[in-house]
Amino acid sequence: MTIVIHLNIYINMSVEFSQKTLHEFEGLLDRYPTRKAASIPTLFLAQRDFGYISNEVIEYVSGLLDLTVAETNNIVSFYTMFYREKMGKHVIQVCHTLSCSLLGAANIVDHLKSKLGISPGETTLDNQFSLLKVECLGACGTAPAMRINDDYYESLTLNKIDELIDKLAVKSVNHPSAEGPVQ
Repeated sequence: MTIVIHLNIYINMSVEFSQKTLHEFEGLLDRYPTRKAASIPTLFLAQRDFGYISNEVIEYVSGLLDLTVAETNNIVSFYTMFYREKMGKHVIQVCHTLSCSLLGAANIVDHLKSKLGISPGETTLDNQFSLLKVECLGACGTAPAMRINDDYYESLTLNKIDELIDKLAVKSVNHPSAEGPVQ
């Protein structure tokens, strides 16, 4: 006989969805057969609301979905689109799996490190760019590849990267975020 006990313990819970997001979450539940099936869209809501998925957010979402913290953490740690730390306005993910590595991913990362003045896992001082090395972006046939926020870029060259980064930097200066002007 196997007995499974789910204990979701909430200590010092300081995160909660905004009323708007809570309403969206409730709408999600109507579209999925189980609470667990709504885990990825719920985590997207959480990331949008809180900026990243902290341990507190994992505990909060686990409670909402009737999942264990371990189950929610497994989802967050598996998918590259969930961030465990605060990220910059533009999140640059460079694929470093086999196809991309063979076609120059290391050179791309080195170039971005030099251009942005940060290493993978870091964010620029102005909070405009974060750089990450990630597992497969699903573009093996057009490697090397990277993703910036929700946009994918393939068959990369250093010139193409410079154009993309320079364009984003100009946009950020001309249209600063609500946090204020870029220093």
